[in-house]
Amino acid sequence: MTQTVAVELVLPDDLRGFRLPRSVDERLTALLDRQDAGELLPTAEREEAEGLVELAEMLSLLRLRAERASSTQRAR
Repeated sequence: MTQTVAVELVLPDDLRGFRLPRSVDERLTALLDRQDAGELLPTAEREEAEGLVELAEMLSLLRLRAERASSTQRAR
């Protein structure tokens, strides 16, 4: 059975904050670059990269939804 949960968030005025911190983004880039170069990452690093990609995608989705909600409110 699927449930829908509505969550109300207070969004910062600066939506750029919905990004990975620079050091985390650099770590993700380094892992993905190694993988793209054909290197087989150890299990722990592969799982780390997968988790960071999921987090980056979630933050991007939050940023886009926040931008859309903000533009909808301004249009009213």
